[in-house]
Amino acid sequence: MSPQKMNNPFLLPSAILFCGLFALALFLSACGSGGSSSTTTTASSMGMVSTSLSDPATCQAPDGQFSHVYVTVTDVQASTSATASSSSSGWVDLTPGLSNAPKQIDLLGQANNQCFLAMLGDNVELQAGTYQQIRLILADNSMSLSNNACGSAANCVVLTSDGSVHTLQLSSEAQTGIKIPSGQIASGGFSIAAGQTEDLDIDFNTCASIVEEGNGQFRLKPVLHAGEVSTTSSSINGKVYDASTGNPVNGSATVSLEQKDSNGVDRVVMSTMAASDGSFVFCPLPAGNYDVVAVATRADGTIYAPSIVTGVATGSTTGTILMHAPTAAAPTSTATLSGLITSQNSSMTGTIADIQLSTLETVSSTIYTIPLPPTSMQQAATLSLETSASAGTTVCPTGTDCSTYSIQQASGGVYIGAWSSSGATLAQSMPLASYVLDGEAFVQSSGGTADCSPTELQSTAYALTGSGPYTVAASNLAFTSCQ
Repeated sequence: MSPQKMNNPFLLPSAILFCGLFALALFLSACGSGGSSSTTTTASSMGMVSTSLSDPATCQAPDGQFSHVYVTVTDVQASTSATASSSSSGWVDLTPGLSNAPKQIDLLGQANNQCFLAMLGDNVELQAGTYQQIRLILADNSMSLSNNACGSAANCVVLTSDGSVHTLQLSSEAQTGIKIPSGQIASGGFSIAAGQTEDLDIDFNTCASIVEEGNGQFRLKPVLHAGEVSTTSSSINGKVYDASTGNPVNGSATVSLEQKDSNGVDRVVMSTMAASDGSFVFCPLPAGNYDVVAVATRADGTIYAPSIVTGVATGSTTGTILMHAPTAAAPTSTATLSGLITSQNSSMTGTIADIQLSTLETVSSTIYTIPLPPTSMQQAATLSLETSASAGTTVCPTGTDCSTYSIQQASGGVYIGAWSSSGATLAQSMPLASYVLDGEAFVQSSGGTADCSPTELQSTAYALTGSGPYTVAASNLAFTSCQ
């Protein structure tokens, strides 16, 4: 606990923290001239803000008074002026999407969440600079909401003792905007710097702010304390756009963070789906450098060539990652790779094993995992298989258990570039991809205990040629000496 909190006479023993985490990142726009415009990303004078709420609570049920505290947020705004009033011009709307779709947040919903409780809005352009005020505006209790957890009111508390729901009356400052002035922001304000992500944690004494009045009603009277704001850098974010349209991908995009394993192979450590506006965020993250790999599938089934931004540090934004549809060199977008995986024990009889199958591609001497593009049949970055005895049309070689597979990958070669605060320049490594199939064996249902000897097998490289269709009948990956 900070000295300010320890000495604050208004801080009650049951106080909790109501944190607004504002992930601030430079908005990078695609620009250029001639044929290179689709592969170059440069910085503009705009920043990008993603807004969220979190609450690591201590007064939550079963020991605390409240099992839920619901508030409905209609807007979050910021100003570069330290003296701007609620009616002043110049407030920047950080969450424009909330005007038509306010979000009801349970402040006690994820007490141990280290990063954010609920995303409040999409990433929006924000002029670069130093912002000295933030204000959070709550809905009037008369607002009509769908799926309202409070019943009729927009804001409420739910008591632990009997589960009863009580409207949370709002003080005027909650409706006109809960202000966090410059004196309560570390360094007097937060700045958006080129290519960096800055998370601003705003501490709010929620339990002390819920006043139980003599008539049995509950009222929210925000209590904020100076010195309770700190900056952290625990995220990587960005956007995924279609290079030809300059808009979010009309389909699905998966973004993965990768780091090298002991053998120097870039392995997926975390994956997420990009939102409908193309935005993605990984948070919280251990400090370090990551390679960010994006794959995408258009709604018509077209698979984009993978894009890789290398050397992205925690606390950074990738900016806009552009995805490229097939070119004349690869008119067919899909490559299908099929094969068989077998497993047997030291007695040369079949035994069950869990197999993780990845597709690898070597670019400039570095081996990257190319996540599987999202389809109805591919919903993870790698393919998880389990070998078993022959069944139905699957006939295993004598003395083995086995599993067949058929995966789809992009036919086009990777677009790759190093991270830069001014935007990564992505260039295609080769017109057509060259894949290696990589299998890692694990003891069945062990949660990751290595199995077989060796525990990892790789195929030869399958280089795609011609104009397609691209189909690869891969050689078997045969695991032996398994448990």
